[in-house]
Amino acid sequence: MKFPGSVLASVFLFVAETTTALYLSSTYRSRGDGMWQALTLLFSLLPCALVQLTLLFVHRDFSRDRPLVLLLHLLQLGPLFRCFEVFCIYCQSGRIEEPYVSITRKRQMPKNGLSEEIEKEVGQAEGKLFTHRSAFSRASVIQAFLGSAPQLTLQLYISTLQQHVTVSRGVFMGLSLLSIVYGALRCNILAIKIKYDEYEVKVKPLAYVCIFLWRSFEIATRVIVLVLFTSVLKAWVVIDILINFLSFFFYPWILFWCSGSPFPENIEKALSRVGTTIVLGFLTLLYAGINMFCWSAVQLKINSPDLISKSQNWYRLLVYYMLRFIENAFLLLLWYLYKTDIYMYVCAPLLILQLLVGYCTAILFMVVFYQFFHPCKKLFSSSVSESVQKWFECACSDCRPQRSCESAEKSDLRSPADREETPSSSKISSVPSQILNADEFSSA
Repeated sequence: MKFPGSVLASVFLFVAETTTALYLSSTYRSRGDGMWQALTLLFSLLPCALVQLTLLFVHRDFSRDRPLVLLLHLLQLGPLFRCFEVFCIYCQSGRIEEPYVSITRKRQMPKNGLSEEIEKEVGQAEGKLFTHRSAFSRASVIQAFLGSAPQLTLQLYISTLQQHVTVSRGVFMGLSLLSIVYGALRCNILAIKIKYDEYEVKVKPLAYVCIFLWRSFEIATRVIVLVLFTSVLKAWVVIDILINFLSFFFYPWILFWCSGSPFPENIEKALSRVGTTIVLGFLTLLYAGINMFCWSAVQLKINSPDLISKSQNWYRLLVYYMLRFIENAFLLLLWYLYKTDIYMYVCAPLLILQLLVGYCTAILFMVVFYQFFHPCKKLFSSSVSESVQKWFECACSDCRPQRSCESAEKSDLRSPADREETPSSSKISSVPSQILNADEFSSA
């Protein structure tokens, strides 16, 4: 049985980040910074409550008679109790013979075009550990993008205004960045396992390293760009955030309404229509929060039973990173034009170049992951490099007819005398535009 290391990592980040946030908020209070204290507590306690609700929802404890568990979650001690329960199950597994086992069937990755189906016996202890891992993975994603991401942006903004970083704030920002990167990594792994649920997925260590570097560069550069822009144009950053957030929030709903599908009723049997709507609203909220800072790795599909589109769309990925790169460059340009005296000793062109190169480095690691280290790359109909090449070929082919039409229009606008001296229109269309321009010059 696999060691529950992901559970331990999630609990460590949860406890460390919450404890550091409480200590940092107390320092803000002692200095008289009431607004910074309130925002720090808000971005710390709100994800804590959402994590408790997520653990209760995944384990379905609302419909079970477990008052002690509900009390511990109410006291924000749910993750610690769940972690203790996980290690109790792990330590007791193998000592007691389980009377009931279930059989699961998974397909192996194709080898030489063939894919074998294997059967595996899963005991009750392993099934419980799987549920715990799934619950903590979802909790890590929620904590990362609804708590750690705005928290890191806030603390970096405070450090920029005060022009110094205290030890406690530096540790807190490091933990927040680590939590976001870990949440993005768990989001990638969850997306792979949901999309390829019928296959036995094994992620290699180099794939984890590649995802970690990809997400680190992407998230760090995005947060720095937002902080720089906020420090000079506070009102306009609200518009930028609202456009980004509302676009990603309503995009899945627009696709659902355009499809004409009925309202999904199979998310959870115990939920009413209002409860299902609340759950779907929370999922779209989380989806928008993820895409605010990085690529979500999944496409939310409300009319699907799994709520996730299992098709691999490289063009959506390409469009996302192109638009995000353009947005980052535009925000940096505005920061450069309106920067204040606090950046007097900062080499602005060098900083802009470093941030843009850092974002390109993130895209490079993303391409390397999908091209070489993705555990299910053998199932791709086309690789990411082939899809990008086809996209550019289509874009170039769309531009060629326009150029030929423009040359034909130029030939029609010439005088009748010039037309008699030139060959017929069928021959003109086959002659390159440079030769046409030379003929026009000689006739003139």
